Amino acid sequence: AAAAYGAAGSVWLYDASEDVRARAAGLDLGNVTATLAEAVEDADCVFLCVPVGALADVAQATVPHMKAGAILTDVGSVKKQAAEALCSADNGKVQIIPGHPIAGTEQSGPEAGFPTLFRGAWHILTPQDGKDETYGEAVQRLTDFWTALGAKVEMMDPGRHDRVLAITSHLPHLIAFNIVSTAFDMETVEQGEVVKFSAGGFRDFTRIAASDPVMWRDVFLNNKEAVLECLGRFTEDLAALQRAIRWGDGDLLIQEFTRARTIRKAIIDAGQDSGAVNFGRNQNGVKPDA
Repeated sequence: AAAAYGAAGSVWLYDASEDVRARAAGLDLGNVTATLAEAVEDADCVFLCVPVGALADVAQATVPHMKAGAILTDVGSVKKQAAEALCSADNGKVQIIPGHPIAGTEQSGPEAGFPTLFRGAWHILTPQDGKDETYGEAVQRLTDFWTALGAKVEMMDPGRHDRVLAITSHLPHLIAFNIVSTAFDMETVEQGEVVKFSAGGFRDFTRIAASDPVMWRDVFLNNKEAVLECLGRFTEDLAALQRAIRWGDGDLLIQEFTRARTIRKAIIDAGQDSGAVNFGRNQNGVKPDA
């Protein structure tokens, strides 16, 4: 995306895996380096794209090689812990600005990217408080970068970010992981039947559940307070629906299902999804605007 939209003069890449480096080089994604130091030493901005649990170690290995005034940011789905991890490596010379692009698919690795990935997506920045004017200029430069990729940039407090993402992203993923496992563990159905007769709802759960296990393990372990709070509320609401089904309370079911439809309409009206059939995908499983 940075190359396609001219958002960077050059792109330098490093990964701890030799195999990933070779694949990235084969895709011509940028200048792939053999060492971390070589990738970051002349960079104006360094993006750490690793699981949240690895951020502290990677940041501490990265910062000593960065030039003064350069920006250090990340793409983690948990921002309070990410900020702490990045700041643990702060040497007073770099500008640390945690960030989170709310975009992506269940795929991972160098092959999973495409230039339009961030178009129309939100990118949340969680800048540090109490910084000087130079820091504000760095925040603006990073904002301009993401805007050039087509993203909509929003500033947010890290704790607020984690509470919002716990309900809009983290809990849905947890439910998806669990319901897919439950379906395959049920003794009353065969696994082949689950696959063969998967309707749209379950199929979407399997797509979400195909996401990278290491990344999501770190998300839940590093945002556990917000996730557990949401999970507790969800469990209570699920119990209410369970009682309504058991006691034949159709009025409550209609009430809750109607409210859910209203929320779905609001999401479509806000441009966060398409109202087209099959959850906004065409026959190839791709969103029309992808």
